[in-house]
Amino acid sequence: MRILLMACFWLYAVCDSAFAAEPITTGSLVREMVDLARLAGFPEPPYKTIQFSSYDRRSKAPNTPGWYANSDGFGREPIPGFLRVLKPADEEGVGEYLMVEVNGPGAIVRGWTAQIGGELRVFLDGSEKPVYDGPASSFLFDRYGYYARQIGLQPEGAGDAFHQRDADYFPIPFAKSCRIVWKGKLRELHFYHIQIREYAQGTAVRTFRPEDLKTSAEAIDRAIAILQNPSGALEGVSVKEQVQLELSVEPGRQVQALKSDRGPGAIRKLVLKVEGPDLRNALRQTILRIRFDGAPLPQVEAPVGDFFGAAPGINPYETLPMTVKRDGTMICRFVMPFSRSVSLWFDNRGGQPVKITGEVMVSPYAWRPDRSMHFRARWRVSHDLLAAPGGGAFDLPFLVARGQGVYVGTAVMLMNPSPVPTASGNWWGEGDEKVFVDGETFPSTFGTGSEDYFNYSWSRCDLFEHPYCAQPIVTGPDTRGYISNCRWHVLDALPFKQEIAFYMELFSHRPTPGLSYARIAYHYARAGIRDDCVPIMDSDARLVPLPKAWEPLGSGGSRGAIFYQAESLKAQGDGEISIIAGELWSSGKLLVWRPGKKGDKISLTLEVQKAGRYAIVMTSAMTPESGRFRAKCDGQQLVRQRNETTADLRSSYQTMLRNVGWNPIDLKAGTHHLELEAAHEVSRDSLIGLDFIWLHPRK
Repeated sequence: MRILLMACFWLYAVCDSAFAAEPITTGSLVREMVDLARLAGFPEPPYKTIQFSSYDRRSKAPNTPGWYANSDGFGREPIPGFLRVLKPADEEGVGEYLMVEVNGPGAIVRGWTAQIGGELRVFLDGSEKPVYDGPASSFLFDRYGYYARQIGLQPEGAGDAFHQRDADYFPIPFAKSCRIVWKGKLRELHFYHIQIREYAQGTAVRTFRPEDLKTSAEAIDRAIAILQNPSGALEGVSVKEQVQLELSVEPGRQVQALKSDRGPGAIRKLVLKVEGPDLRNALRQTILRIRFDGAPLPQVEAPVGDFFGAAPGINPYETLPMTVKRDGTMICRFVMPFSRSVSLWFDNRGGQPVKITGEVMVSPYAWRPDRSMHFRARWRVSHDLLAAPGGGAFDLPFLVARGQGVYVGTAVMLMNPSPVPTASGNWWGEGDEKVFVDGETFPSTFGTGSEDYFNYSWSRCDLFEHPYCAQPIVTGPDTRGYISNCRWHVLDALPFKQEIAFYMELFSHRPTPGLSYARIAYHYARAGIRDDCVPIMDSDARLVPLPKAWEPLGSGGSRGAIFYQAESLKAQGDGEISIIAGELWSSGKLLVWRPGKKGDKISLTLEVQKAGRYAIVMTSAMTPESGRFRAKCDGQQLVRQRNETTADLRSSYQTMLRNVGWNPIDLKAGTHHLELEAAHEVSRDSLIGLDFIWLHPRK
């Protein structure tokens, strides 16, 4: 399959003679990592991005048995998740497996793993001596750090510039071939992704050497600086026009905020801030439209909040192309070129007036009819979905288009109504990304899970931000509630010459009706592209509320749990105890304790029907006002993992629900008393919020 795909690629790519005069090098690829303007032109020299991964090899073709098979790196797969078995497993279970094989010039542009063991050997250009021979995780997680230490450099200053969450983007170019062999135990974890740029035969590529870190030091230092401070990407950019925006949009009205006929040019920075009585709904119901060069349909059409990848509401994060600040300022740095004209509109589909302020920075741009492309961001949403496991999974379309372009990013905004309080049970993203390019019958990008695509692992609910990916909101508990994920394809952009079909499986842990799944496929395309997007309807542009008065359900990681609503327990002690209402809390209520000083205590009484060993879990509110606490049960100090005795509920910005788990203890049948002690310096507004408490039986 790979050989056939490469033959087709070479056939059409060789016809394109506009190869770069300078060779592809480690330094040139690092420069591309922060060059957003480069994405707006079809790649020169051309390349195709493919992904090698541990996807379930029972997936052979769409809509055939095994297409949604999900044994993709946990161990004991029916078919090893590699290209070939080189040496069958020995008596200890150790075998050798071909992970990557590419014949022709190219570059490794991304690696990812959840928890791979074993060892890797990486051979470039047919050399018998590997350029890497060591732990598989080091190569997939931290290539820059490994090679920097090898040649005596200190990599600590790189921060998360190259290593981003569970992925690594430090490029490894090769002139003739790349072969990667994994040695390890199949019965142990071995999730992996390796993305490769395949250049056409004849493309000049200078093969990676560890010394490239010194010879390309200037490019590396600049990339690190910009990736760590994305606003620096605009330093030195000339300004052709800078338009300040300040307008009000009444319900049901459309307002034109910008019209420029002085092309060619490019929007280099778009800054917007929306204000309204109900901000979350204003951000979803105010539609941003941008038209380039007189297009009858806007190339950009999305709710303002969703366009910036952090909906619902304002959820701060910073990545290379997108930033959302705490004060509601939202910044897009994707380059948006036009040859003649650009116009920008706002359409208020809600029932409240909104105020919009911001600025549009337009720069000169040399439009090339043979290469230049328009930026596109077409939003779509599917409300009231039934997410289901196994046989109920299906491929959710993100973008299906015919034409020429480059795929550069994805954002998803979900409302997951699952009543299960643990990720094992309420996880929505078990499904894989599948990307078909230019007539493929099998996707050249086939992943291992939605969170793996977004560069993290294990359906984690913690918030993070990196230059190319972010998770700005997960209201919880665990992966329940409102969630946003984004990933930007910069070095690993996905060019297509004729067509692209990008799908993500919707594959959840258990049947979950009522799920809302909004998504944007950010891409560039030449005029004449056709896609499957339709205009946004009023019924689309609504923020689906969380279910009212939901009750936690014991399933998956909470199977067998005994739940107690905190507000129903007898609570007494120091400070002030109250109950507040809200959509996030189970039963719509949250017990709030405001201690008067550090060391204050409250007790809660609960009845245990059956003696046994239980882990005690307190599903609690995390807010900017929350503090820290310790807990005892019947006078016995409760301890968390790593022997911690304190739980910290403070968040930097959002209000969320999180599970605070304590190590198992033995409980007799009868009445028990939980005691909470304030472990923080108390201010007037500080609080501890308890939603529900549950006992999880353990053996």
